[in-house]
Amino acid sequence: MSGSSQRVGVLLDGSSRQRELSLRSAEAIIAALEASGHRAHPVFVDRELDLALRQEPLDVAFLATRGRYASDGCVQGLLEMLGVAYTGSGVLASALAMNRAQTKEVLRLHNLPTAPAYVIHADSNQSVLEHHGSFGFPVAVSPADIGLHVGSAIASDELELEAAVEDAFRFGDEVIVERFVDGRIVAVAVLDGAPLGAVDLGPADRRGSRREGPDGKLKARFAAARHRALLRTAELACQAVGIEGAALVEIVMSDRLNEVVRGIDPTPVLAPSSLFGRLAASAGIAFDDLVLEVLKGARVRAHGRRRERRTLHAIIDGPERRGGLSPLTH
Repeated sequence: MSGSSQRVGVLLDGSSRQRELSLRSAEAIIAALEASGHRAHPVFVDRELDLALRQEPLDVAFLATRGRYASDGCVQGLLEMLGVAYTGSGVLASALAMNRAQTKEVLRLHNLPTAPAYVIHADSNQSVLEHHGSFGFPVAVSPADIGLHVGSAIASDELELEAAVEDAFRFGDEVIVERFVDGRIVAVAVLDGAPLGAVDLGPADRRGSRREGPDGKLKARFAAARHRALLRTAELACQAVGIEGAALVEIVMSDRLNEVVRGIDPTPVLAPSSLFGRLAASAGIAFDDLVLEVLKGARVRAHGRRRERRTLHAIIDGPERRGGLSPLTH
């Protein structure tokens, strides 16, 4: 999508549990877009979204969404029906990335490492313990279809497993139970298929949660070979799922099992102090440039109209190379 000034609607969550993160991201994106001469305003994703989009046509929908219906392909499908260009991944890739069970299946088909797991459906006639069988402990229990960071818990025995599964069903109709991999969680920022860098988020939390601190310092010291392996694994994971635009890939780094892909966040928070924003800055990409790069990836996906995309590699290595960018090491 090109043009010196565009009407950009920044879509943010109107009712999800992650509304605060979405709002923080949208405010930073709007400021960056307006500083670049675009006309940007917030658009809340709720049941009136289709009416809002019809009443005020947009050139581009910039997705700063986080929750169900907003980041799992539903909004993307509506935008395609209306012929509106949008940023980030398409319907299928968004849906796959938000469903951890389906993400695992795709990663396995591409021979990428992921922890063993099984899925329990809400309408199953089997008990939790019948599903579990001899799978063993400890295990990580999560809702299967709302991404990485909601409702996760670690179970070390049968009683904890039953309680964790019951709690996870509050968020959806599918629960994924996967073998807990003891190691350190690493987040890798990927933009237009190119890994920007990796950060060590610390040990995998046996409580099942992990909190992104907006002001913490990046701890990105890895041995050169391990660093290359982390970046390459994240790059291949995004390729396998079909991720476009900005994404965070979480990997558990274990001395015993090497790298294991935990999941993909297809709509990371974009703000100067967010994890993705700081990793981009460490790669030499200022936040305003990051927002414009994501905007360039927007395209109309319906009617067979596909924009010729310029990848981050082309910008870095091509004739229009910005002074602040440097080649990435893979």
